[in-house]
Amino acid sequence: MNETPETNQVRLNKFISHNSKYSRREADTLIEQGRVKVNKKTITDLSTKVTEMDIVLIDNKVIKFEKNKMYTVLVYNKPKGELVTKNDPQGRRIIFDTLGSKYKHFLPIGRLDYSSEGVLLLTDSVEVANGLMHSDLQRVYKIKLNGALTKQVEDAMNSGLELEDATKGARKDSKIKSMNFAPFLGYKVDSIKDTFSKLKVAITEGKNRELRRFFAHFGLDILDLKRVEYGGISLNNLPTGKSRYLTREEYKNLKDYLATKDND
Repeated sequence: MNETPETNQVRLNKFISHNSKYSRREADTLIEQGRVKVNKKTITDLSTKVTEMDIVLIDNKVIKFEKNKMYTVLVYNKPKGELVTKNDPQGRRIIFDTLGSKYKHFLPIGRLDYSSEGVLLLTDSVEVANGLMHSDLQRVYKIKLNGALTKQVEDAMNSGLELEDATKGARKDSKIKSMNFAPFLGYKVDSIKDTFSKLKVAITEGKNRELRRFFAHFGLDILDLKRVEYGGISLNNLPTGKSRYLTREEYKNLKDYLATKDND
């Protein structure tokens, strides 16, 4: 193998899955079957690592390295009661207590607060994290409010809202006072009662407790908030507290999207 820093090396099955039609599991099978070569040498050790400088072949056909593709994205169904952080001075539970130390170097793409749940994306690529966090990709949430949804609220959802004082619903330590809320991409009301309302909303931001601040302005607290989709990536029946890697199709869609951002 080429002598390069460890940080530039990846597992052979990861290299294959990110640069070919094969999944990681299928890549492991190919390696075990002796169908994979690295620099003309047959490899059967599943722990083998390679770099972009190595020549990888499957059935004597070269697997072309795709620049900016060597990254991993994880989908985590975050439960309530976990913080999206590397550590917490107060000793509260963090997402890596569930995910495990092997993902400690992953970067969360956006955040969900302590009492929120649902889709949380994480990646080992700074470029991917920045590209997705600073995007206008659709975020979809299911929320439950502690009161009836009024016409005034719906008008603001449709037209947008500008607040000089948007501190209601914010964290106590937040320094952000005023906020502009863009019109919602869409929403669907599931039920409206005197004491609560349930709806699904689609927005392009979601940071700085945007939804909690928006509804708090109208005297409505969010009782439950679950993100069910981020940029077309959904849970796919993933149980709470469990994680999965992106599918090949999701990786392809992500690659295509990031390519369009690079060309902007």
